[in-house]
Amino acid sequence: MSDKSLCEVRSSSIHQRGLFAKCDIEEGTDIIQYVGEKISKEESNRRALDWEEQARESGEGLVYIFELDDHWDIDGRLGENPARYMNHSCDGNCEAVNCDGEIWVVARKDIKQDDELVYDYGYDMEHFLDHPCRCGSDNCIGYIVREDQRKKVKKLLRNVKRKARQLSEQS
Repeated sequence: MSDKSLCEVRSSSIHQRGLFAKCDIEEGTDIIQYVGEKISKEESNRRALDWEEQARESGEGLVYIFELDDHWDIDGRLGENPARYMNHSCDGNCEAVNCDGEIWVVARKDIKQDDELVYDYGYDMEHFLDHPCRCGSDNCIGYIVREDQRKKVKKLLRNVKRKARQLSEQS
């Protein structure tokens, strides 16, 4: 079980607000539970599409939905859920773990006091252009894409840049 005193919301250089360690945290520690409204997959998809459109217009992250299982998700957008402020990083120090129908943020490595708590959001590359990344890690490719698809996106981006150069040279 987590101790609520392990983390707090503060200003973040990644995306306005973030979650930060209030003390040193050991690898494997359950830091905080991601809580919210339990909703059906149908409702989850409806909300995600609505919020994605709003996010495009405002530039804010508005989708706070975690998958629980094949039938249910958790919407952590409203209410007392400080875990929703965790930002993405291509080199996360935490991971979100589904344990018996609960989502827990767990330390992937030892974390120092005042470090921002971050994890890989695990987005599919299908709509990567809609999800620019500002994490600043050495592994960052500029877009929020899960780790196993980053090489494909890097290759795709190189090909696009090469074609753009060729077109500009022909002009």
